[in-house]
Amino acid sequence: MPINAYAMDNNRERQAEPDRADILIVDDRPDKLLVYGTILEDLGQNLFTAASGEQALKQVLERDFAVILLDVNMPGMDGLETAALIRKRGRSAHIPIIFVTADFNDDHHMAKGYALGAVDYIASPVVPEILRAKVRVFVDLYLLAQKAQRQAQEHVALAEEKVARAAAEQATRRLAFLAQASVALAGSLDLAAITRELAGLCVPFLADVCALALAAEDGKSASTEVAWMSDDPQLGLIRRSVDSVGHRWFGDAVERVRNSGKLETFGERPADAATGGPDEPLLARDIGAAADFPVDGMVIVPLSARGRTLGALALGLGPSGRKLDADALSMATDLAARAAIALDNARLYGKIQAEDRRKDEFLAMLAHELRNPLAPISNAVHILQMSEKDPAKLKWAIEVIGRQLRQLVRLVDDLLDVSRITRGKIELKIESIDATQVVAAAIETSRPFVDALEHSLTVLLPPEPLLVKGDFARVAQILANLINNAAKYTNEGWRIAVTAARERANVVFRVRDTGIGIPPDLLSSIFEPFTQIDRTLARSQGGLGIGLTLVRRLVEMQGGRVFASSDGPDQGSEFTVSLPAASPAQRAKSDSGESGRTAAAALDLCVLVVDDNHDVAESTAVLLRLAGCEVHLAHDGEEALRLVPRVRPDAVLLDIGLPRMNGYEVAERVAVSGYGQQEHRLRSKQAGFDQHVVKPIDPTALAGLLAALSSQRTASSENVVNFPLRKTAD
Repeated sequence: MPINAYAMDNNRERQAEPDRADILIVDDRPDKLLVYGTILEDLGQNLFTAASGEQALKQVLERDFAVILLDVNMPGMDGLETAALIRKRGRSAHIPIIFVTADFNDDHHMAKGYALGAVDYIASPVVPEILRAKVRVFVDLYLLAQKAQRQAQEHVALAEEKVARAAAEQATRRLAFLAQASVALAGSLDLAAITRELAGLCVPFLADVCALALAAEDGKSASTEVAWMSDDPQLGLIRRSVDSVGHRWFGDAVERVRNSGKLETFGERPADAATGGPDEPLLARDIGAAADFPVDGMVIVPLSARGRTLGALALGLGPSGRKLDADALSMATDLAARAAIALDNARLYGKIQAEDRRKDEFLAMLAHELRNPLAPISNAVHILQMSEKDPAKLKWAIEVIGRQLRQLVRLVDDLLDVSRITRGKIELKIESIDATQVVAAAIETSRPFVDALEHSLTVLLPPEPLLVKGDFARVAQILANLINNAAKYTNEGWRIAVTAARERANVVFRVRDTGIGIPPDLLSSIFEPFTQIDRTLARSQGGLGIGLTLVRRLVEMQGGRVFASSDGPDQGSEFTVSLPAASPAQRAKSDSGESGRTAAAALDLCVLVVDDNHDVAESTAVLLRLAGCEVHLAHDGEEALRLVPRVRPDAVLLDIGLPRMNGYEVAERVAVSGYGQQEHRLRSKQAGFDQHVVKPIDPTALAGLLAALSSQRTASSENVVNFPLRKTAD
C-alpha cells in the first residue's frame, strides 16, 4: 500500500488524537516518498504524501500540517512555486516548510526559498538522523502550540466578561510570544547562537534578569549566558557570556535543579511554589552582570530533553515590579521545553558533524597507512630484479618485504577485530593463564618496535605465580597494543615500564611511559574510535586511531576495565588494565598454545591450487613445488572439476570466492579462507571441508597441514583433501 494511502486510512482513526501532528511529504518520486516516510515513521505522527505541487495544495486545503517537507525540483509546478501558493493562503501561511534539494550550494535557490518563508534546507540524499531531528523540532513545537492553544481556548470558554477578555488577551500574548520564541529557537543549530537568542527572549518579556547555565557533555558546568535590562534606556538589553555562576547560593540552586529536573523558586513566589530561599536579595552583579539592582524573586527552570537535564534557566524579577505568578511560571516552563529541544538538536547536530569529520580523517589516515608499506615493497621488488647475484641485497629486500607485509596484515587485523567485536562475532577462550607468560608474549611481539626506537623497557612482576582469567592471545594483544602505543608516543631513548600485580580480586597490569602525555580534555575520549592525541605525530609513527578502542573492547569482553591517566602534555601517561584474578585450582592444564616450527621436509603430494587470482595461484604453486609437491593450477570451479578426476590430487587448495561457481559448491573436504568467523568455519564443515585457515596463509602452517596429510597417506589409499582459500577477509 502506498504511504499516502496508508497514512490517510490510518488518519481516519486518529482524528480524535490531539497528541499527533500531521506531516506532509511532497516529492514526485515514489521511491523518495517511501524513504522519507520510513525515516519519519519513528516519530509516531500522521504522515501524508503528495506526488506533485497540485496534490500538495489540495492536501493543505483539507487540513493543518505541523511541517511540510517539500522537494524543490519537481516537474510542472516546482517546490518554490508550490511554497509561494501555500504562503498566499492565510490559514497555511504559518506552516513551516523544509526544502529538500540536491543543489544544496545553489545560493540563488536558497535565497529564493527563504524569501518565500522556508525555515530550512536539507541536502539530498538526506541523513536520516538530521531529517528526523529537524522535523521533530517543528512537530514538538506544533504540539506544544496546539496544547497551549487548547488551554487558551479553555480559558476563553470559562472566563466571563472582563476576566474572560483579560485571560484571552493574556493567552494571545503568550501564544504570540511562544510562536516568536519557537521560530527564533528553531532558526539555528549553533549552540552559542541559541543560548544568546534564549537570553534575549526572556528579558524583558518574562524577567528583568536572565541567566542560562548549561551542562557540558561530561556533566560539569559550562559557560553561563546572562541578560539584563540596563537602567540607561540607550543601552537597552545587555547580554554577556561568563565562565561561571558567582553567587554562592545561585550556583548551588542551579546544580540542584539540574540534578533533580524540578523547578525551584526563590524570594517572592506564588503560594503553590513551596521552596525556600535566602533572606538577602540577589544582585544582578552576583551572576555576572554589571548592573547593580536587587533581584526580589527568582525562578529556576530545568532544561530537559529526551529524559536528560541539559541545564537550567534562571529568571529574576526586580525593578519592573512584575510578580512571579502561576502564569509566568507556566510560560517559563513552556519556553524552557522549547529551548531544551532546540539545544538538544544543536548538540546532536554538532556530534554528527564531529563524527563525520573524524570518519573523514580516519579514511584519509587509512589510505595513508595502507599505502606506506607499498613503497618499500615496490622498491624491494626492483632491487630483487636488479640484484640477482648479490646475496646481501637479496636478503635485505626479502626482509623488507616480509616486514612491510606483516605491517599490512597487522593493520587489516586491527580493522577486522574492531568490526567483529562491534558485531559480536569474536570468540574468546577464557581460561586461567599465567600473567608472567602473557606479559612475556606481549613483549616478544612489541620488542622489535621498542628496540628500533632505543627505548628502555622495564618489567616488574611478582615472584609468586600470578594467575588471571582471560584469553591468552587476546590479553597478550591488549598489552602489546599498549606497549606499542607507549613506544610510539615516547621520544627515542626514553623509558617504558610494564608491571603486573594482584589487587584484591583482580590482576592489574600497568604500562607507563615518559612520553608526550595526554591533554586533560582527551582523557575521557582517548578510547573512542579514531581518536589520536596528535595526528601529525601519529601519522609519522603509523596508526589508525583504533588501537585503544580495540584494547577497551577486548578488556570489557573479558570482564575487566581499562583507563588512562596523565598529568598533562609532556608528563608521560599510564594505562591500567584490570582483569579478574584466577585461583591456582582454576589453572588450565593445557599450555599456552606454543607450537614449534614445522621441520622443512619434502612433501610427496599432488596438489591442485584453485584461485581466480593468477598471482596468488602461481605464487602458491611455487611455494609448494619448493616443498617437493606436484602442483596443478585451475582458475575457476569448472576447470577444477575437470582436473580432479584426471590428476587425482591428494589435496585441493580452493578459493571460496570463485567466479560463476563458488568454492562451497566445488569443495569436498579441507578449507582455508580469509573469512575467519565461526559461521564460515561451520559452513566449510558442512560443505565437506576438513580445515579452515585464515588468509594470508602462513607457509609454515600450510606445510604442517600438508605434512599431516602426507603421514595419513601411509594409512589410507584414498584421501582427497580440500582447502578453500578466500581472497578477502571479513
